[in-house]
Amino acid sequence: MKKLFLPLLIVLFSFAATAQNGTIRGRVFNEKSNEPLPFTNIVIFGTNIGSTSDLDGNFIFTGIQPGFVKLAATSVGFESYISEEFQVTNAKTVFVDIPMRETAIQLEQVVVKASPFRKTEESPVSMRTLGIGEIEKSPGANRDISKVIQALPGVASTVSFRNDIIVRGGGPSENRFYLDGMEIPNLNHFATQGSAGGPVGIINVDFIREVDFYSGAFPANRGNTLSSVIEMRQIDGNPERLIFKGAVGASDLALTLNGPLSENTTFLVSARRSYLQFLFDLIGLPFLPTYNDFQFKVKTRFDQKNELTFLGIGAIDKSVLNTGIKDPTEDQRYILNYLPVNEQWNYAIGAVYRHFRTNSFDTWVLSRNMLSNVAYKHINNDESLPLSIDYTSQEMENKFRYENSSRINGYKIIAGGGGEYARYTTNTFQQVFIPLAEDTLREIRYGSEIDMFKYHAFAQVSRNFANDRLILSLGMRTDGNSYSENMSNPLNQLSPRFSAAWALTDKFFLNFNTGRYFQRPAYTTLGYRDNAGRLVNKDNNLKYIASNHVVAGVEYRRNETAKLTLEGFYKHYNDYPVSVVDSISLANKGGDFGVFGNEEVTSTGTGRAYGFEVYLRDRLMDRVDLIVSYTFVRSEFKDFNDKFIPSAWDNRHLLNTTLGIDLGKNWNLGAKWRFIGGSPFTPWDLDRSSLREAWDARRQGYLDFSRFNTLRTENAHQLDVRVDKQYFFDKWSFNFYVDIQNAYNFQQEGAPNLTTVTDGLGNDLIDPADPSRYQIKEVVNLAGRLLPTVGIIVEF
Repeated sequence: MKKLFLPLLIVLFSFAATAQNGTIRGRVFNEKSNEPLPFTNIVIFGTNIGSTSDLDGNFIFTGIQPGFVKLAATSVGFESYISEEFQVTNAKTVFVDIPMRETAIQLEQVVVKASPFRKTEESPVSMRTLGIGEIEKSPGANRDISKVIQALPGVASTVSFRNDIIVRGGGPSENRFYLDGMEIPNLNHFATQGSAGGPVGIINVDFIREVDFYSGAFPANRGNTLSSVIEMRQIDGNPERLIFKGAVGASDLALTLNGPLSENTTFLVSARRSYLQFLFDLIGLPFLPTYNDFQFKVKTRFDQKNELTFLGIGAIDKSVLNTGIKDPTEDQRYILNYLPVNEQWNYAIGAVYRHFRTNSFDTWVLSRNMLSNVAYKHINNDESLPLSIDYTSQEMENKFRYENSSRINGYKIIAGGGGEYARYTTNTFQQVFIPLAEDTLREIRYGSEIDMFKYHAFAQVSRNFANDRLILSLGMRTDGNSYSENMSNPLNQLSPRFSAAWALTDKFFLNFNTGRYFQRPAYTTLGYRDNAGRLVNKDNNLKYIASNHVVAGVEYRRNETAKLTLEGFYKHYNDYPVSVVDSISLANKGGDFGVFGNEEVTSTGTGRAYGFEVYLRDRLMDRVDLIVSYTFVRSEFKDFNDKFIPSAWDNRHLLNTTLGIDLGKNWNLGAKWRFIGGSPFTPWDLDRSSLREAWDARRQGYLDFSRFNTLRTENAHQLDVRVDKQYFFDKWSFNFYVDIQNAYNFQQEGAPNLTTVTDGLGNDLIDPADPSRYQIKEVVNLAGRLLPTVGIIVEF
């Protein structure tokens, strides 16, 4: 009887899934004043199904077949508009806002047709927009935004389970993230403090409307970044009725609720709980992570001119060691030897108020974010023995930002500024072995507390020329803080930028950007003290990190659904922090778990990253979506001999090919194949690592920095496959998917691990020829494994 249950259930679903239809409601309005636009023509993109807005700008579509759709809108005196992609189901009415931009109608101008491939005046190059369909069904991503972004041109990834975003040869600490205009600290659970990364994303994709990814040409109102800006915009709650959505994935259970609170107020709220620790225990991993997260949004439209949004996001993470493994392998023992227990929580909460005027609108953002990080490790993982690592830290920021966006006499002007109060505290204890000529074992033990005021101001002016064929944009920004005299001077962080876009025809475009960008060093670096309590990096005249960018590209749009771009880029870094201990630029660090930047540095690092990207996107036979991107990138920095050598992110070749096929009857098939060039790595210093005193200090080997990044891992490649099936019933919908990461189980041989030789009881063996040393050996380090996932999403 049990054997018949699953086939019977599938048959029942197949018969019950009748052709239920969905409804789309929305509002069309002038983007600069929020005034409604009556008599606007709206159609389902790619069809002849149409509607027209009423006197209040409202429109409705009924009887729409469920699936992912876009809307196209046209109105006299306004640019044509194509909306982001959204999903229509019969379980709820979908609400879509369509902002329209005024334009001057002139004769003999090049007519640029509306396109789903958007770009702004400020950033005509190096910007990609991700729709919700692409995020939801990306093979191998398991509805994780970080993993979806890793498939974009210029972004490197690994076969490991980390979510680091490595953009055009820059480190994972060089990115900034915004949610509905509010800055959030990071995108991932178990984030590396001072950097980013982590194994699992925090963002609930059920809230996401679309994502703009900037790999260059950052607008002036977004600062403190060197490699990318990620702007995420969320949907609003359903104003008609309460909607429930539940999702079970590979590692967690998520519950989402949204609906109306009053006539003018809607809400979204979600919570997620992981069961990843059970999976890791089952497959024998030496660490067991548990994570929880929450997200909410409440939006009130007081009237046509005023709206207020409250939003928040947070996570609680804990990773413990799987010390119950019987007869651990060398790989398992290696990780258990050095990895600490980690407990971390973070949140960001804020309010965004928007006021519309006749030709402009104001945006006020008030927010607070906080991170707490605890790590500890007992010698030999025995709680009766002393601690070898005892680390606690907190980061807190209170932020305010004001922006005004205006369109006056053909000019688009964005201007504003803001301020922050930040506080950083830490209590740090760790035994370290300093790898200098005079090898010495010592303890790092200090407490630190710093607070500072930060500020920024910006302005950017853009305008169309030559009958809208030429767009020019000029911006300026400055940042500063009270940490030191150098950083408080706004002239030291002047950040100009210039963009241009030229429409040669309605299909060919030339795009260009150049700018100088700054990023503040991490709080872990600013707050580092020696054992005497001295802020050594402040005394070393620590500076903002600077990077000069030049990007140029050509774009060809074959039709409304096909796009081909070629972009070349060059980034030059200076004033990058360089470690005093090992003379290595921090540009090479931050891609591992733990804490990044808590050491003595000098602002003397110089580096560069350059290359080109090719990006093709097309829709074939109205059923097949094809995305292909190739990036050639070189990432280098100067060593202590003033010569350029490869950085840790010098992958050289990045290739991603994604195929999505609509099989009909709500079946979808997706496949993604990626190729990543080998990463540089540094060989072990076997002589220093074998010293018992050195090994016992950290239970890891020491790298030979005189041969930094002289070796390289083998190239990596991976195939991810996903199948989706959706069922639509009278009042609810059911989505079932199977996602297979690394379908042919490719395993990359990475930099080897170093471990001690042990006896049958797991005791380290001493070198009989030298009692001051252990016997050590290198162990093959394989990364990557086949990982199948079954997911279920229910909405009603």
